[in-house]
Amino acid sequence: MSNSYRAQGYTSAQTVSVLTGASLMLTMSMGMRQSFGLFVAPVTQDLGISVADFTLAIAIQNFTWGLTQPLIGAFADRFGCRVMTILGSILYAAGLGVTMVAEGPIALWVGLGFMVGLALACTGLSLALAASARAVSPLKRSVALGTISAAGSIGTFIAAPLAQGLIDSSSWVIAMVGFIALCAVMIPAAFFTGAGDKAALESASQSREEGPEMSLREVLIEAWGHKGYVTMAVAYFVCGLQLIFIAAHLPAYLEICGQSPTLGAQALGVIGGFNAIGCYILGWLGGKYPKHYLLGGVYILRSAFIVVYFLLPATPMTTLVFAAVMGLLWLGVAPLVTGLVGQIFGLRNMATLTGIAFFCHQTGSFIGAWGAGLLFDAFGNYNLAWQIGVVIGITVGMAQLFMNDKPTDRMTGAVPA
Repeated sequence: MSNSYRAQGYTSAQTVSVLTGASLMLTMSMGMRQSFGLFVAPVTQDLGISVADFTLAIAIQNFTWGLTQPLIGAFADRFGCRVMTILGSILYAAGLGVTMVAEGPIALWVGLGFMVGLALACTGLSLALAASARAVSPLKRSVALGTISAAGSIGTFIAAPLAQGLIDSSSWVIAMVGFIALCAVMIPAAFFTGAGDKAALESASQSREEGPEMSLREVLIEAWGHKGYVTMAVAYFVCGLQLIFIAAHLPAYLEICGQSPTLGAQALGVIGGFNAIGCYILGWLGGKYPKHYLLGGVYILRSAFIVVYFLLPATPMTTLVFAAVMGLLWLGVAPLVTGLVGQIFGLRNMATLTGIAFFCHQTGSFIGAWGAGLLFDAFGNYNLAWQIGVVIGITVGMAQLFMNDKPTDRMTGAVPA
């Protein structure tokens, strides 16, 4: 165990509590979030609303999540993760409750959109990874972050079958009750995620390793002044754009190509399964090789496989192979980005800085979903959409390879504790 890790004051029990709690919280939170597509048909039919009304709720959810993540992260950095993760778990259940009693689109936009989006900012990747990064030694950090990220994909295999089974046997309202039960599991998990808050806050106030305490304004100025961080945030924007294009538009593309609608669902399932593997592998590789090289390689490989897939005829075989490759390159970027933030700026303001980067990611997701739809409406196909995604993907991938990953002057000039 390194001296810097011991200086944080974590015990083995605290470490196990944080990692277990973060994994379980993320499993439930992301599992439900990735299963909301199952409610489109039953909710729109029952309430007599359009598909666009429902998908606008999902768009609001994603935008709220990204917009509030830096603020939630800043609060967690100052006062600890526990209060935010517990409140987020309760808010998640409340948002689902509002959705259950909806009689029209407005309640959906408030409950499933705004409230669940804010809850995801408290219970999603950013806070789970920030808490976990503080709880493990630098040598084990990258693998731990990869393992925690993989938990977000595993949750789909719990939440999706639960929701579909309850929808088929009863109704979508009862399926929402099932999801509220998963939120009840999240609450104790959220409590244990914050098991190391006291040690982290004491370390932040006492340790000289990361220099003096900084205001939010100083944190933002330092981040903007590090061109490597800016490059990484812009690349994360493109990451979100590429992923949501595939997740939101692949099923429609397959229908245009004359494939069965079930192939789209199968492809998304394959992406989720292989994503769990990819998160762990990239987390493990991040502990052995420079993280910015791995990130650049992911963006370039993604773009290359998008070219190959869209130039070939869409068949079940090519689609499922493409989905498996994309799954390996999916959310594995999250532990790499989190690890780079810790490497450049230290751990004290990690939730704030990963939150800002995640806001860029979600902005890319919003534009990717909406922009690809606009291009399809204008041209009747997805050709220009995937071509733009490839060009900017390769561009930011190359920039990511050459980014500055050196720690800030504050970190290099700080006096060791």
